[in-house]
Amino acid sequence: MITSKLLLKSLNNMQAVIAENKEYLTELDAKIGDADHGINMNKGFKAVKAKLEDAGEDSCDKILKTVAMTLISTVGGASGPLYGTAFLKAAGVVEGDSISDENLVEVFSAAIGGVQLRGKAEQGEKTMLDALIPAYNAFKEAIENGEVLEDALGKSVEAAADGVEYTKTIVASKGRASYLGERTLGHQDPGATSSYLLLKALYETVSED
Repeated sequence: MITSKLLLKSLNNMQAVIAENKEYLTELDAKIGDADHGINMNKGFKAVKAKLEDAGEDSCDKILKTVAMTLISTVGGASGPLYGTAFLKAAGVVEGDSISDENLVEVFSAAIGGVQLRGKAEQGEKTMLDALIPAYNAFKEAIENGEVLEDALGKSVEAAADGVEYTKTIVASKGRASYLGERTLGHQDPGATSSYLLLKALYETVSED
């Protein structure tokens, strides 16, 4: 179970990992995009941290909605609308001060649905979905098999990492990267990478707790 306190701690750790990897994400994006993914993500999550500090501890749905609206309003490029919609859809299936393991499966599914709705993308097109969908499938299977949250998140992170590696083997067919066609082969997708980093931060926070 993820309490509102643990959710806030996770989001703070997400902000820290994005800040730490800002230049790395931007370097990845420079090869197949606009060279601004790390900059934009860092700007957005810094704003999220400030907003949440001002709001204080709140219900999980309100926390997720605050994250969503902040990302949408502060992050440039495609990242803001995509991540913002993911958090907004996640907020829609959460209520109260905690998220059960089973509810987290719904949260994950709703977030992916938001990305697909906003980005009009599917798995295999060299986007963040190539990390998120395998991560979700691994997480869902682990929870359904009765595994504890920490172990389920660990498997989710492993699947996301594999998804990031997979993006090196395919040609981009969505977003700015699609304009480069075959030249995107061999490069990993920055959005898939940031998705992996956020999931890893959640896993590490739960493990520490």
